[in-house]
Amino acid sequence: MIIPCIDLMDGKVVQLVQGREKALEGDAPLVMLGKFAAFPEIQVIDLDAAMGRGENSALVEMLASRATCRVGGGVRNAERARKLIERGAHRVIVGTAAFTPEIEEIAAAVGPGRILIALDSKHGKIVVKGWQEATDLTAEEVIGRLEPFCGGFLCTYVDKEGMMQGTDLDWFRRLRAATSHEITAAGGITTIEDIRALKAMNVHAALGMAIYTGRLDLAALKDE
Repeated sequence: MIIPCIDLMDGKVVQLVQGREKALEGDAPLVMLGKFAAFPEIQVIDLDAAMGRGENSALVEMLASRATCRVGGGVRNAERARKLIERGAHRVIVGTAAFTPEIEEIAAAVGPGRILIALDSKHGKIVVKGWQEATDLTAEEVIGRLEPFCGGFLCTYVDKEGMMQGTDLDWFRRLRAATSHEITAAGGITTIEDIRALKAMNVHAALGMAIYTGRLDLAALKDE
């Protein structure tokens, strides 16, 4: 499955490089939603909430009410997760809180099947709090023990995020071997060949920069 991404910052659709430098702005959120209408699921990330510097809740909830959306960014407690599900989110993406006791409460509140745990890796280590803080953990060593709290994993190769240089297929292959749960790959996916290689592993592809720059054609992607 191909999952287009809508990342929100300051009320606008944006694309960042490695989660820091804004590279471009997209069309208005509803326009982007229309462009992505042919895809079964959309990924919506509130970057301001992820970084702890505000939120775009009204936009997130509006998008979630109009399409099948997986929603992330600042989902750090059960109340926030429950509210997003109640407002229309198909699933919630939990990153930072997955490495705290809060994950048990979040899973109890909405059910593990409605949760995707974000395993975001930079320089080989998981990063949290909007990719601003590194841990001593690797995705490979934690993926198995986090299975009871989620229905799948969103695994982002941050080293190549937004850089249009391809991704690390070997990393995704190792993660695929480490869990039977659903995996979505993100970070640097640039070509149809990348997408097909991931599909062959039974790994979904979350696409951002390659779509927004036109490197990958939306019409062609619908047939993949």
